[in-house]
Amino acid sequence: MATWRKSSYSPEASSCVEVGHGVGIRDSKAPATHLPVSEQAWSAFLHLVKA
Repeated sequence: MATWRKSSYSPEASSCVEVGHGVGIRDSKAPATHLPVSEQAWSAFLHLVKA
């Protein structure tokens, strides 16, 4: 089972996007489904966001 975590910028625990290491991303309002994201894609995304 994945450990999901939300952004520290999310004001509410129930309305946020969560990230699961090695799994992907999901909407906290629909936790049964998620979007798979590879570690390479996630790293590239974070690199672009920080740039």
